[in-house]
Amino acid sequence: MNRIYFDNAATTALDKEVLDAMMPYMTTHFGNPSSIYSYGRETRLAIETARKTVAKLLNAHPGEIFFTSGGTESNNTAILSAIRDLGCLHIITSPIEHHAVLHTVEHYDHTGEVTSSHVKLSPDGHVDLEDLERQLSSAEKRCLVTLMHANNEIGNLLPMKAVGNLCNKYDAIFHSDCVQTVGHYPIDLRKIPVHFISAAGHKFHGPKGIGILYINDNIKIKPLIYGGSQERNMRAGTENSYGIVGFAKALELAMSNYEKDSQYILSLKTYMKEQLKKNIQGVHFNGDHEGKCLYTVLSAAFPKTEKSEMILFNLDINHICVSGGSACSSGVDVGSHVIRALNSNPNLVTVRFSFSRHNTKEEVDAVVEKLKELI
Repeated sequence: MNRIYFDNAATTALDKEVLDAMMPYMTTHFGNPSSIYSYGRETRLAIETARKTVAKLLNAHPGEIFFTSGGTESNNTAILSAIRDLGCLHIITSPIEHHAVLHTVEHYDHTGEVTSSHVKLSPDGHVDLEDLERQLSSAEKRCLVTLMHANNEIGNLLPMKAVGNLCNKYDAIFHSDCVQTVGHYPIDLRKIPVHFISAAGHKFHGPKGIGILYINDNIKIKPLIYGGSQERNMRAGTENSYGIVGFAKALELAMSNYEKDSQYILSLKTYMKEQLKKNIQGVHFNGDHEGKCLYTVLSAAFPKTEKSEMILFNLDINHICVSGGSACSSGVDVGSHVIRALNSNPNLVTVRFSFSRHNTKEEVDAVVEKLKELI
Protein backbone atom coordinates (compact mmCIF):
# COMPACT_ATOMS: atom_id res chain seq x y z
CA MET A 1 0.00 0.00 0.00
CA ASN A 2 1.24 3.49 -0.82
CA ARG A 3 1.89 5.85 2.03
CA ILE A 4 -0.83 8.44 2.63
CA TYR A 5 0.63 11.66 4.01
CA PHE A 6 -1.86 13.80 5.94
CA ASP A 7 0.61 15.64 8.16
CA ASN A 8 1.42 18.69 6.04
CA ALA A 9 1.19 21.09 8.99
CA ALA A 10 4.28 19.29 10.37
CA THR A 11 6.24 19.52 7.13
CA THR A 12 5.64 19.38 3.39
CA ALA A 13 7.34 17.66 0.47
CA LEU A 14 10.00 19.74 -1.30
CA ASP A 15 8.66 21.01 -4.62
CA LYS A 16 10.62 19.84 -7.68
CA GLU A 17 10.88 23.43 -9.00
CA VAL A 18 12.26 24.55 -5.64
CA LEU A 19 14.89 21.82 -5.71
CA ASP A 20 15.85 22.83 -9.26
CA ALA A 21 16.33 26.44 -8.14
CA MET A 22 18.48 25.28 -5.22
CA MET A 23 20.68 22.78 -7.08
CA PRO A 24 23.18 25.22 -8.63
CA TYR A 25 23.97 26.61 -5.16
CA MET A 26 24.69 23.08 -3.92
CA THR A 27 26.94 22.26 -6.87
CA THR A 28 28.61 24.86 -9.10
CA HIS A 29 27.75 28.15 -7.32
CA PHE A 30 29.31 27.17 -4.01
CA GLY A 31 31.22 30.42 -3.33
CA ASN A 32 31.07 31.99 0.12
CA PRO A 33 28.73 35.02 -0.13
CA SER A 34 31.21 37.10 1.89
CA SER A 35 34.11 36.55 -0.52
CA ILE A 36 35.12 39.39 -2.83
CA TYR A 37 35.77 37.36 -6.00
CA SER A 38 33.03 36.73 -8.56
CA TYR A 39 32.29 33.23 -7.23
CA GLY A 40 31.25 34.73 -3.92
CA ARG A 41 29.53 37.71 -5.49
CA GLU A 42 27.24 35.41 -7.50
CA THR A 43 26.04 33.78 -4.29
CA ARG A 44 25.66 37.15 -2.55
CA LEU A 45 23.53 38.35 -5.49
CA ALA A 46 21.31 35.24 -5.26
CA ILE A 47 20.72 35.87 -1.54
CA GLU A 48 19.84 39.54 -2.02
CA THR A 49 17.58 38.72 -4.98
CA ALA A 50 15.80 36.14 -2.78
CA ARG A 51 15.41 38.74 -0.02
CA LYS A 52 13.83 41.18 -2.49
CA THR A 53 11.47 38.47 -3.76
CA VAL A 54 10.33 37.57 -0.24
CA ALA A 55 9.94 41.24 0.72
CA LYS A 56 7.87 41.98 -2.39
CA LEU A 57 5.58 38.98 -1.78
CA LEU A 58 4.96 40.06 1.83
CA ASN A 59 4.84 43.77 0.93
CA ALA A 60 7.77 44.60 3.21
CA HIS A 61 11.12 46.34 2.58
CA PRO A 62 14.06 44.02 1.81
CA GLY A 63 15.80 45.55 4.86
CA GLU A 64 13.04 44.14 7.09
CA ILE A 65 13.62 40.51 6.05
CA PHE A 66 16.22 38.47 7.96
CA PHE A 67 16.95 34.85 7.08
CA THR A 68 17.12 32.42 10.03
CA SER A 69 17.24 28.67 10.55
CA GLY A 70 13.43 28.48 10.87
CA GLY A 71 10.39 29.42 12.93
CA THR A 72 11.85 28.45 16.30
CA GLU A 73 14.92 30.65 15.94
CA SER A 74 12.79 33.52 14.63
CA ASN A 75 10.38 33.25 17.59
CA ASN A 76 13.27 33.11 20.07
CA THR A 77 14.96 36.13 18.48
CA ALA A 78 11.80 38.26 18.49
CA ILE A 79 11.00 37.49 22.13
CA LEU A 80 14.57 38.03 23.36
CA SER A 81 14.90 41.28 21.39
CA ALA A 82 11.62 42.65 22.75
CA ILE A 83 12.89 42.10 26.31
CA ARG A 84 16.55 43.05 25.87
CA ASP A 85 16.31 45.87 23.33
CA LEU A 86 12.77 47.24 23.38
CA GLY A 87 12.08 47.46 27.10
CA CYS A 88 9.26 44.91 27.32
CA LEU A 89 8.86 43.78 30.94
CA HIS A 90 5.58 41.90 30.66
CA ILE A 91 4.59 39.31 28.02
CA ILE A 92 1.01 38.51 27.08
CA THR A 93 0.62 35.25 25.19
CA SER A 94 -1.93 32.42 25.02
CA PRO A 95 -1.95 28.89 26.43
CA ILE A 96 -2.20 27.41 22.92
CA GLU A 97 0.93 28.92 21.33
CA HIS A 98 3.59 26.68 19.81
CA HIS A 99 6.21 25.53 22.33
CA ALA A 100 8.80 27.64 20.47
CA VAL A 101 6.96 30.62 21.98
CA LEU A 102 5.58 29.17 25.22
CA HIS A 103 8.85 27.64 26.42
CA THR A 104 10.77 30.80 25.51
CA VAL A 105 8.34 33.00 27.47
CA GLU A 106 8.46 30.55 30.42
CA HIS A 107 12.26 30.70 30.39
CA TYR A 108 12.43 34.50 30.66
CA ASP A 109 9.65 34.48 33.25
CA HIS A 110 11.57 31.94 35.38
CA THR A 111 14.77 33.99 35.22
CA GLY A 112 12.81 36.95 36.56
CA GLU A 113 13.51 39.17 33.53
CA VAL A 114 9.80 39.54 32.77
CA THR A 115 6.39 38.66 34.08
CA SER A 116 3.90 36.92 31.80
CA SER A 117 0.19 36.23 31.50
CA HIS A 118 -2.18 34.33 29.24
CA VAL A 119 -5.02 35.95 27.37
CA LYS A 120 -8.44 34.29 27.78
CA LEU A 121 -9.73 32.06 25.01
CA SER A 122 -13.29 31.51 23.82
CA PRO A 123 -14.59 27.91 24.06
CA ASP A 124 -13.70 27.34 20.37
CA GLY A 125 -10.15 28.58 20.88
CA HIS A 126 -10.17 32.21 19.70
CA VAL A 127 -8.34 34.95 21.56
CA ASP A 128 -10.68 37.11 23.66
CA LEU A 129 -9.86 40.61 22.38
CA GLU A 130 -11.68 42.30 25.28
CA ASP A 131 -9.49 40.44 27.76
CA LEU A 132 -6.40 41.37 25.74
CA GLU A 133 -7.38 45.04 25.87
CA ARG A 134 -8.12 44.80 29.59
CA GLN A 135 -4.65 43.35 30.23
CA LEU A 136 -2.92 45.92 28.01
CA SER A 137 -4.75 48.89 29.52
CA SER A 138 -4.01 47.84 33.10
CA ALA A 139 -0.33 46.95 32.49
CA GLU A 140 2.13 49.12 34.36
CA LYS A 141 5.09 48.05 32.24
CA ARG A 142 5.68 47.90 28.49
CA CYS A 143 4.19 44.70 27.07
CA LEU A 144 5.14 42.25 24.35
CA VAL A 145 2.10 40.53 22.86
CA THR A 146 3.05 37.26 21.15
CA LEU A 147 0.12 35.48 19.50
CA MET A 148 0.24 33.09 16.55
CA HIS A 149 -1.52 33.96 13.30
CA ALA A 150 -2.89 30.42 12.99
CA ASN A 151 -2.83 27.60 15.49
CA ASN A 152 -0.87 24.60 14.23
CA GLU A 153 -3.18 22.04 15.87
CA ILE A 154 -6.73 23.37 15.55
CA GLY A 155 -6.18 25.91 12.75
CA ASN A 156 -7.86 28.94 14.38
CA LEU A 157 -6.89 32.26 12.76
CA LEU A 158 -6.07 35.41 14.74
CA PRO A 159 -7.51 38.78 13.64
CA MET A 160 -4.00 40.21 13.29
CA LYS A 161 -5.04 43.73 12.36
CA ALA A 162 -7.28 44.07 15.41
CA VAL A 163 -4.53 42.77 17.72
CA GLY A 164 -1.96 45.05 16.05
CA ASN A 165 -4.23 48.08 16.52
CA LEU A 166 -4.64 47.28 20.23
CA CYS A 167 -0.86 46.95 20.60
CA ASN A 168 -0.38 50.34 18.90
CA LYS A 169 -2.97 51.93 21.18
CA TYR A 170 -1.11 50.79 24.32
CA ASP A 171 2.46 51.11 22.96
CA ALA A 172 3.01 47.35 23.09
CA ILE A 173 5.31 45.33 20.83
CA PHE A 174 3.47 42.75 18.69
CA HIS A 175 5.07 39.50 17.52
CA SER A 176 3.15 36.88 15.56
CA ASP A 177 4.26 33.34 14.79
CA CYS A 178 3.06 33.08 11.16
CA VAL A 179 4.64 29.68 10.48
CA GLN A 180 1.30 28.14 9.44
CA THR A 181 0.16 31.11 7.31
CA VAL A 182 3.14 32.49 5.35
CA GLY A 183 3.00 30.58 2.06
CA HIS A 184 -0.65 29.71 2.63
CA TYR A 185 -2.26 33.16 2.58
CA PRO A 186 -1.36 36.47 0.94
CA ILE A 187 0.07 38.60 3.77
CA ASP A 188 0.46 42.36 3.38
CA LEU A 189 2.82 43.67 6.05
CA ARG A 190 2.18 47.29 5.08
CA LYS A 191 -1.44 46.85 6.12
CA ILE A 192 -0.89 44.89 9.35
CA PRO A 193 0.53 46.78 12.35
CA VAL A 194 3.03 44.14 13.54
CA HIS A 195 6.65 44.44 14.72
CA PHE A 196 7.88 40.88 14.17
CA ILE A 197 6.62 37.86 12.23
CA SER A 198 8.20 34.40 11.91
CA ALA A 199 7.96 31.94 9.01
CA ALA A 200 9.49 28.60 7.96
CA GLY A 201 10.15 27.34 4.42
CA HIS A 202 9.29 23.69 5.00
CA LYS A 203 5.62 24.45 5.70
CA PHE A 204 4.97 25.42 2.06
CA HIS A 205 7.01 22.94 -0.01
CA GLY A 206 10.34 24.69 0.60
CA PRO A 207 13.46 23.28 2.31
CA LYS A 208 13.86 22.62 6.03
CA GLY A 209 16.32 24.62 8.11
CA ILE A 210 15.44 28.00 6.62
CA GLY A 211 13.03 30.62 7.89
CA ILE A 212 12.61 34.36 8.12
CA LEU A 213 12.13 36.92 10.82
CA TYR A 214 10.45 40.12 9.66
CA ILE A 215 11.54 43.06 11.80
CA ASN A 216 9.60 46.27 11.20
CA ASP A 217 11.82 49.20 10.16
CA ASN A 218 10.54 51.29 13.07
CA ILE A 219 12.31 49.19 15.68
CA LYS A 220 16.02 48.66 16.23
CA ILE A 221 17.37 45.52 17.85
CA LYS A 222 20.81 44.10 18.63
CA PRO A 223 22.26 40.99 16.97
CA LEU A 224 21.29 37.53 18.14
CA ILE A 225 24.56 35.95 17.01
CA TYR A 226 27.87 37.84 16.99
CA GLY A 227 31.01 37.24 14.97
CA GLY A 228 30.35 38.34 11.41
CA SER A 229 28.64 40.94 9.29
CA GLN A 230 26.08 38.60 7.68
CA GLU A 231 22.39 39.56 7.58
CA ARG A 232 23.35 43.23 7.96
CA ASN A 233 25.30 42.50 11.15
CA MET A 234 22.24 40.89 12.76
CA ARG A 235 23.04 37.20 12.46
CA ALA A 236 26.66 36.16 12.10
CA GLY A 237 27.54 32.93 10.29
CA THR A 238 27.85 31.91 6.66
CA GLU A 239 24.44 32.09 5.05
CA ASN A 240 22.43 29.02 4.11
CA SER A 241 22.51 30.20 0.50
CA TYR A 242 20.69 27.28 -1.17
CA GLY A 243 18.09 27.31 1.63
CA ILE A 244 17.52 31.03 1.11
CA VAL A 245 17.11 30.58 -2.66
CA GLY A 246 14.71 27.68 -1.96
CA PHE A 247 12.64 29.68 0.52
CA ALA A 248 12.11 32.51 -1.98
CA LYS A 249 11.24 30.12 -4.83
CA ALA A 250 8.77 28.18 -2.66
CA LEU A 251 7.06 31.39 -1.53
CA GLU A 252 6.88 32.64 -5.11
CA LEU A 253 5.23 29.39 -6.29
CA ALA A 254 2.89 29.27 -3.29
CA MET A 255 1.63 32.79 -3.90
CA SER A 256 1.25 32.45 -7.66
CA ASN A 257 -0.84 29.27 -7.19
CA TYR A 258 -2.65 30.45 -4.05
CA GLU A 259 -6.19 30.77 -5.49
CA LYS A 260 -6.20 27.38 -7.16
CA ASP A 261 -4.38 25.46 -4.41
CA SER A 262 -6.30 26.92 -1.47
CA GLN A 263 -9.66 26.15 -3.07
CA TYR A 264 -8.61 22.59 -3.86
CA ILE A 265 -7.19 21.94 -0.38
CA LEU A 266 -10.28 23.43 1.29
CA SER A 267 -12.48 21.13 -0.81
CA LEU A 268 -10.50 18.11 0.50
CA LYS A 269 -10.85 19.26 4.09
CA THR A 270 -14.61 19.82 3.65
CA TYR A 271 -14.99 16.43 1.97
CA MET A 272 -13.13 14.68 4.79
CA LYS A 273 -15.26 16.39 7.42
CA GLU A 274 -18.44 15.23 5.65
CA GLN A 275 -17.16 11.67 5.28
CA LEU A 276 -16.13 11.43 8.92
CA LYS A 277 -19.52 12.74 10.08
CA LYS A 278 -21.28 10.26 7.82
CA ASN A 279 -19.19 7.22 8.79
CA ILE A 280 -18.07 7.62 12.38
CA GLN A 281 -20.51 8.01 15.21
CA GLY A 282 -19.67 10.56 17.88
CA VAL A 283 -16.93 12.33 15.90
CA HIS A 284 -16.59 16.04 16.44
CA PHE A 285 -14.13 18.74 15.42
CA ASN A 286 -11.88 21.00 17.48
CA GLY A 287 -11.56 24.76 17.10
CA ASP A 288 -13.53 27.10 14.86
CA HIS A 289 -13.54 24.53 12.05
CA GLU A 290 -16.38 26.12 10.09
CA GLY A 291 -15.27 29.71 10.61
CA LYS A 292 -11.95 31.55 10.86
CA CYS A 293 -9.72 28.56 10.44
CA LEU A 294 -6.83 27.28 8.29
CA TYR A 295 -8.02 25.57 5.12
CA THR A 296 -5.15 23.08 5.54
CA VAL A 297 -5.97 21.67 8.99
CA LEU A 298 -8.78 19.47 10.34
CA SER A 299 -8.62 18.49 14.00
CA ALA A 300 -11.02 15.61 14.71
CA ALA A 301 -11.95 14.17 18.10
CA PHE A 302 -13.03 10.53 18.23
CA PRO A 303 -14.73 8.76 21.14
CA LYS A 304 -12.11 6.97 23.26
CA THR A 305 -12.29 3.17 23.15
CA GLU A 306 -9.69 0.45 23.63
CA LYS A 307 -9.26 0.48 19.86
CA SER A 308 -9.16 4.23 19.33
CA GLU A 309 -6.55 4.82 22.03
CA MET A 310 -3.99 3.18 19.72
CA ILE A 311 -5.24 5.02 16.67
CA LEU A 312 -2.04 6.89 15.69
CA PHE A 313 0.00 3.75 16.06
CA ASN A 314 -2.49 1.72 14.01
CA LEU A 315 -2.73 4.34 11.28
CA ASP A 316 1.07 4.37 11.09
CA ILE A 317 1.16 0.58 10.67
CA ASN A 318 -1.26 1.12 7.77
CA HIS A 319 1.10 3.69 6.17
CA ILE A 320 -1.10 6.65 7.06
CA CYS A 321 0.79 9.67 8.45
CA VAL A 322 -1.19 11.95 10.78
CA SER A 323 -0.46 13.50 14.14
CA GLY A 324 -2.13 13.57 17.51
CA GLY A 325 -1.83 17.11 18.64
CA SER A 326 1.22 18.87 17.36
CA ALA A 327 3.63 16.92 15.22
CA CYS A 328 6.69 18.54 16.74
CA SER A 329 6.23 16.09 19.58
CA SER A 330 4.51 13.23 17.75
CA GLY A 331 5.75 9.82 18.78
CA VAL A 332 5.61 10.79 22.43
CA ASP A 333 2.02 10.80 23.53
CA VAL A 334 2.11 13.36 26.30
CA GLY A 335 -1.20 14.69 25.09
CA SER A 336 -1.53 18.08 23.47
CA HIS A 337 -1.32 21.28 25.53
CA VAL A 338 -3.59 22.92 22.95
CA ILE A 339 -6.36 20.35 23.25
CA ARG A 340 -5.94 20.37 27.05
CA ALA A 341 -6.39 24.14 27.16
CA LEU A 342 -9.60 23.95 25.10
CA ASN A 343 -11.40 20.84 26.21
CA SER A 344 -9.91 18.51 28.74
CA ASN A 345 -12.35 15.73 27.92
CA PRO A 346 -10.44 12.51 28.67
CA ASN A 347 -12.98 10.46 26.68
CA LEU A 348 -11.87 11.85 23.33
CA VAL A 349 -8.90 11.04 21.14
CA THR A 350 -7.72 13.86 18.89
CA VAL A 351 -6.22 13.34 15.44
CA ARG A 352 -4.96 16.19 13.27
CA PHE A 353 -5.27 15.75 9.51
CA SER A 354 -3.44 18.39 7.47
CA PHE A 355 -3.57 18.57 3.70
CA SER A 356 -1.56 19.81 0.72
CA ARG A 357 -2.15 20.06 -3.01
CA HIS A 358 -0.58 16.60 -3.38
CA ASN A 359 -3.46 14.91 -1.55
CA THR A 360 -6.53 13.43 -3.26
CA LYS A 361 -10.14 12.51 -2.53
CA GLU A 362 -9.21 8.87 -3.03
CA GLU A 363 -6.77 9.18 -0.14
CA VAL A 364 -9.48 10.71 2.05
CA ASP A 365 -11.76 7.75 1.21
CA ALA A 366 -9.02 5.27 2.05
CA VAL A 367 -8.30 6.94 5.40
CA VAL A 368 -11.99 7.11 6.36
CA GLU A 369 -12.39 3.40 5.49
CA LYS A 370 -9.40 2.55 7.67
CA LEU A 371 -10.71 4.71 10.53
CA LYS A 372 -14.04 2.86 10.41
CA GLU A 373 -12.13 -0.39 10.99
CA LEU A 374 -9.94 1.07 13.72
CA ILE A 375 -12.70 2.79 15.70
